[in-house]
Amino acid sequence: MLRIGICDDSAEARLGLRAMLERLLDKRAVECQIYEFSSGEGLLGWMEKHTGEIDLVFLDIEMGGLNGMEAAKALRERSDALQLVFVTGYTDFVFDGYAVGALGYVMKPPQPEQIGDVLTRALAAQFNEADKVFLCRNTDGLFRIPKKSIRYFYSDRRQVTCVTDTRRLTFYARLDDVAEAVGAAFVRIHQRYLVRAGAVDRVEGGTVVIGEEKLPISRSCQPTALAAIARAMLE
Repeated sequence: MLRIGICDDSAEARLGLRAMLERLLDKRAVECQIYEFSSGEGLLGWMEKHTGEIDLVFLDIEMGGLNGMEAAKALRERSDALQLVFVTGYTDFVFDGYAVGALGYVMKPPQPEQIGDVLTRALAAQFNEADKVFLCRNTDGLFRIPKKSIRYFYSDRRQVTCVTDTRRLTFYARLDDVAEAVGAAFVRIHQRYLVRAGAVDRVEGGTVVIGEEKLPISRSCQPTALAAIARAMLE
């Protein structure tokens, strides 16, 4: 699944690019979910509530209000994993893209060869980043969450809540299965808690402190948990 945003103040341009993306991805048997935005402000506002729900964004540079480059800089401040592609009728902005780590540029009107090349690189980057993200699905959709943004997981019966730096996502799973999926950077501190060792600020008695929260350490988990947290603090 490749989740794509198209940000352009021209409805015609959005429609044309969307049709091309859907056609090219269908040929590759890649599922996609496409979101459209008519302004940079609209895109940023949506992303505030939907962090991690888009993988790739096509940005028109010459938009009214917040232009594509300004929007890209704001997006990059929030995420270094989001892939950005500029769509423009001019070559003047090409070198500015290096400042925000742009995946590439597409000249207007976009051609299938250009878009195909971008998609090839976007899918390759997504594959290479696969071990750096945690995938979870709930009734709102599929979420790709950077592991380094996760603070901890909390289990309540069959529901697990993923707590990140900016949001909480709840989904159905077993905490044991989550622990296997996220790997050695996370440690079980309690039957109900799985924390990223590097997110722990300090240990106080029988609790770990992460930001403003204190989470309990059970006696059975204490030796393994404290050793993992100590290693993370020394790295």
